[in-house]
Amino acid sequence: MKLRITGAAALLAFAASAHAQSSVTLYGAVDSGLLWQNTSAANFLPNAKANPNLGHVFQFKDGGVYASIFGLRGTEDIGAGYKVNFKLQGTFNSGNGKSGLASSPGASSMFTQVTTVGVSGPFGRIDVGRQFAPMAYAMAETDVRNAQYFGSVLTAWLTMNTAAGWPGTSTNGQIGALYDDNAIVYNSPSFHGLSAALQYAPGGTPGAFQGGTRESAVLKYSNFGLNADAVYYNGHDANPYLGASPTPLHPATGLNNNRFVYLGAKYTWRGLSVSGSWSNGRNPAAPNGNPAIGAISGDFDMLTGGIGYRFSPSFDITSGVYYVKDEKHNQNQSTLYVLGGNYNLSKRTSLYAQVGYVSNRGAMNQEITYGSPVAVGKNTAAGNVGIRHSF
Repeated sequence: MKLRITGAAALLAFAASAHAQSSVTLYGAVDSGLLWQNTSAANFLPNAKANPNLGHVFQFKDGGVYASIFGLRGTEDIGAGYKVNFKLQGTFNSGNGKSGLASSPGASSMFTQVTTVGVSGPFGRIDVGRQFAPMAYAMAETDVRNAQYFGSVLTAWLTMNTAAGWPGTSTNGQIGALYDDNAIVYNSPSFHGLSAALQYAPGGTPGAFQGGTRESAVLKYSNFGLNADAVYYNGHDANPYLGASPTPLHPATGLNNNRFVYLGAKYTWRGLSVSGSWSNGRNPAAPNGNPAIGAISGDFDMLTGGIGYRFSPSFDITSGVYYVKDEKHNQNQSTLYVLGGNYNLSKRTSLYAQVGYVSNRGAMNQEITYGSPVAVGKNTAAGNVGIRHSF
């Protein structure tokens, strides 16, 4: 009897231990605020006639810092330092509850950002499924404004996409990628601060091996207060939807029409942070420009610079300058100036206030905040205040 009791106790202890090695977490954030902007447009397309200045706008604005999100993540320890991981994450508009954009216009999706499963261990980490492209993390790590939704390297990069013909109706951009479907991403361990991320996404197009494929590589260094990243991204069959509303899906051709390179760095010393980057986006398949977007060539350079200071663990300010230029038409240039402050009420809740001014020239329409188009060729000012709570 004593042996049976001892054996049962050992079995229960083992079961409890095994249970403790697995976890599932529900998490999310709600980000809500108010936005004022002195010009506005019906859409993001770089066409002055189709995009007249509709005047100033004052509105409820979701995502002043980042999108409102909800998600599930889990991990299971399978021994010897290896774990199986999954993540499901979607966005929503806190003003009306509407889900965020999917990869195709008009498509419905619950988990609009991340749907991955993978394995991690001493070798690094592999995740498969829809996920943030490695270049998105690289841009955030090398920008004082952390690639926020209001005035950052993210909005400047989005300008490259909108100027190249992305109408903003899906997450499948023209230049680079914030998210990629069907992606396989490997992140290496860090060796004295040096690491790498590799991505490949097969297109799955019958009869066209290159149709819809994506590949990218990121080299990172993070040590002694310095974050430095180099990005190469290459895609075939970029956003097939052009125009004010979705047109029928163009067949995948395998054209190499989406290339993006990026070099950026951020250095932090005590409370002071400075950052800078250079990048180039282009369509290799159309070296003379895309006729669908008229006066815009589709090839762009982007330069960014930023400075920030953390006065205390609860309060910091950040500022940045973001410049985008059409390589083949010098009249198409834009420069965004932004200043923001963030105050943490607690570990989970923060208040923010930010202002921005963009000088758009020619056919450019660099936006100040994601999701709020500005009038083409018009100087625009905007201000945003809000609150973000994480759970």
